[in-house]
Amino acid sequence: MSPKSQPLIEHWHAIYVHSRAEKKVHSELTRKGIESFLPLQRRLRQWSDRKKWVEMPLISGYVFVHISRLHYDAVLQIDNVMQYVRFEGKAAVIRDQDIEVLKRMLGQSEVEVEITMEELLPGMQVEIIAGPMMGIRGELLSFRGNNRVALRILPLGFTVLVESPGTNLAIVKE
Repeated sequence: MSPKSQPLIEHWHAIYVHSRAEKKVHSELTRKGIESFLPLQRRLRQWSDRKKWVEMPLISGYVFVHISRLHYDAVLQIDNVMQYVRFEGKAAVIRDQDIEVLKRMLGQSEVEVEITMEELLPGMQVEIIAGPMMGIRGELLSFRGNNRVALRILPLGFTVLVESPGTNLAIVKE
């Protein structure tokens, strides 16, 4: 069946938004009754005269929406929304479990999480098998220091830098 014949089935999609407009877009989507998710992380920012904790988007320029085909065009009408993230010419569908991984990453506080759009060489599929990030699967891209690994979580191609010793990784055998 084509997506047009399934207008009520909801999927997660990522949308590109204008720089520094993520919170505004998220608020407007919520106001219009469209389910959205904006991963925010508390960061300590320093200015010349003070330091302050601020909530910043984990993935700059992105907001996630959980919509059916009926709301597809309505999302594009929101101010500061540029377009859907596309994969093979269509709006990329984000798996529910990938959104849950992002939520779980943000729910833990012992480990600093960093997202990068840096293009890295592909490696093997791995899963973190111990620690607060347990259960996260992705493509191992590199080790960064003693306790930092880079994992690519598809289909968006994001690279997640997490603090986890290499001993906490296991190869995924599917």
